[in-house]
Amino acid sequence: MNLKFINRKIFHIVKIISTLLITSAIGLESWNIYAVLTNNNLPSSLNPIFWIERFAITSHFIESIIAAFYAPSRNKMPIQYATYTFFVGTIGLLELFDQKNDY
Repeated sequence: MNLKFINRKIFHIVKIISTLLITSAIGLESWNIYAVLTNNNLPSSLNPIFWIERFAITSHFIESIIAAFYAPSRNKMPIQYATYTFFVGTIGLLELFDQKNDY
């Protein structure tokens, strides 16, 4: 097996896991917002998990802004590629910057 094939396979697995985790983080944050709005208390043992998911969502959001900014230079649609990068994370940026300019 060559290194490029292994990287592609690892990237594919990481993209699936990242999408699942970010979707779960969005659900967890929605649950937290719902609890605050309905004056319910969540267990304090979940606070570290909330901070980790907020950090992950924030970093993925920043990566998606970067992807939206650079996508037109790589002949990609900004909103579509930003959404893709939000869910897959850094791998989306690596794929975007790996492509050669078509100029």
